[in-house]
This record gives sequence, C-alpha cells and structure tokens, in this order.
Amino acid sequence: MKNVLNNLTKVNIKEFQDDLITWFKNEQRDLPWRKDQDPYKVWVSEIMLQQTRVDTVIPYFNRFIEWFPTIETLAEANEDKVLKAWEGLGYYSRVRNLHSAVKEVKVKYDGVVPNTPKEISTLKGVGPYTAGAILSIAYGVPEPAVDGNVMRVLSRILSIWEDIAKPSSRKVFEQAVRELISHEEPSEFNQALMELGALICTPTSPSCMLCPVREHCHAFHEGVQTELPIKSQKNKQREVQLAAVVLANEKGDLLIHKRPESGLLANLWEFPNLEINHPIQNNRDQITRLFEQDLSLNLHLDKMIGQVEHVFSHLIWKIKVYTGMISTDFTESQEWKFVSLDHTDDYALPVFTQKILKLYQEYKKE
Repeated sequence: MKNVLNNLTKVNIKEFQDDLITWFKNEQRDLPWRKDQDPYKVWVSEIMLQQTRVDTVIPYFNRFIEWFPTIETLAEANEDKVLKAWEGLGYYSRVRNLHSAVKEVKVKYDGVVPNTPKEISTLKGVGPYTAGAILSIAYGVPEPAVDGNVMRVLSRILSIWEDIAKPSSRKVFEQAVRELISHEEPSEFNQALMELGALICTPTSPSCMLCPVREHCHAFHEGVQTELPIKSQKNKQREVQLAAVVLANEKGDLLIHKRPESGLLANLWEFPNLEINHPIQNNRDQITRLFEQDLSLNLHLDKMIGQVEHVFSHLIWKIKVYTGMISTDFTESQEWKFVSLDHTDDYALPVFTQKILKLYQEYKKE
C-alpha cells in the first residue's frame, strides 16, 4: 500500500481526471444502459456484465428491460419468467439474487434503489463493485467501483505489483480510486476507467499510443506495461463425463426435468442426465440401468446421436447424448413434464440443454 501511495503523489490528479473524463465523453460506446442514469437499469446492466462480454449482454439487456421495465414489474414476476429472460447468460445465481433484491427494494424502499453505501450493500448479490457502480453512475456518489478492467488499468498507471486474483488486493485498488476519483464527475470517472480497460488498456497488447492518460502511466514510462497486472492462474477445471437422454412418448413429446431449487443451474429445465464415471458405464445397457436406479426412469435407450460439451468456470461437462422412449405409464409432476418441440421455448433451458435440443433437431431431420 505504501508504494501505491508514493506513486499517487507523483500523479497530477486533476490533470489525470481531466484527460480521462474528456476522452470518455468523446469516445464512449453507445450502450443502452447509458441512455439514462436510471439506478435500476444500471443495476441490471452491472449484474449482467459480471463475467460476460458487453456485446453478448446488449440483446439480453434490451429484452430484459422490455419484459421488466421497472423494479415493480421484476419484483412481481414469477421466477420461471425471470429465468427465461436470463436464459443463455449463465451464472443464474446472479438473476436469482437480483430478483430477490428488487423484491426487498419494492417493500423496504418503496421501489427506489438505495443511494447510500450502507443500505445498498445489504441487498442480496450487491457486492462492493456493484454498489460502487450504482452509487457513482446513477447517483453521482464518489464511491470506487473496482472490477478487473479497473484493476488492470490502475496496475499500470500506478505500477501496482499486487496479485489482482487475490481478494485482499481489491482494498489496495479501492483506496487508489478513492484518491483519484473526481468528486464533481464520479459517474464519468468510474465509467471512463472501465471503458479505458475495455478499449485501450487491454489484457494483452495495450494500445498505449492511443491512451489518453499515457503521460500519467508509470508502467508505460518504465516499459513494463505488458508485465502488469500480476494475476495468478486459477485452478484447472475438472472434467466430468455425463450421459443425457432425449426421451419421447407415443405422441413424440419430450420429457424434461426441473433441476433442484438450490445448487448449479437451480430451477432450470433439462433433459434427464447423470454422471458416468466408470468405463463400464459407457455401455448402453449399463447407462439404462443407471437411469432406472438414479432417476427411477423405466426407459428404452435407443442410440447415441452425438456429444456436447459445456464449460463452467470450474467444470467441463462432456455429455453423451442418447435418444430413447419412456414407458407409457410414466406420470408427469411438478418436476417432470412432457413438452412438444414447438413449446420448448416456454421453459428456461440452460445452454447445455439448448445444445442437446439442437443436436436432437438435427438428428430428426436426417
């Protein structure tokens, strides 16, 4: 921390603010959540942008706001519709927390997003970054909003050699932002730092010659901009083998299953699947018995039609996909439903299930 503060004393903070904010006002991207400073829209966009690229988020944001234009409409929506609106974005706990938090805002704060650090930080899913982003962008409160882009930019500007993958490092960067942030234009300042990291001060091959704050950058002057930030490697993802089966009844409707209320991909709909760890379980008869034992499904497994892969932050699923028929005495329930191909869009399906559905549709065309 001492080195950071020493380097801060070498920065002309007013000139740094002016150069950064002027650049942002001239060069900022035209993004839908920037059309106004509605705290609800800022909140939705920031939750969506966690671990997701801007270009990917834009159509999801537009659809989400079309479906739920206000806190009240989102608070009153049923979870299935909310999950459907989020379908394809992944990390579904984000939208569950958002849904829970807006219900609290509706009841406790009369539908108005809190504008103080103490109150907003109590909302489910609102961590220090999201709180800082909403407070600064929507309310003009000079609070730090430190994400990966900001840590990368400030690592180079201030020559910070802390490991940005360590949670403890965030305090260093938050303190740096508190020293640097414009109290007159905190919204523009924080957005400018994020924008600089996204467009100019990129992870590899930063465009230093185009950088509006190059003259303030310690790493550029020392020639170490490509060595920063320091970021330790994550643990390797674990690979898991699964089998999934697309089961049809006599009418050709497909059996889908609702995942449990907690855990990975909670409450989303999927085709029946299970983990296969032992080599012998690659045998079709063995897999049939596993479905009978683990999911109590009396089925006939037909053939394997392909394999899909789905990557999580900590897992890689490799899924063998089979077709089959389900016994005529199978009874639907809240967790098990038959659905026609034309009505699969009525259910929130995780991406891996959409991949399986596409594989099955291609198989049916053959």
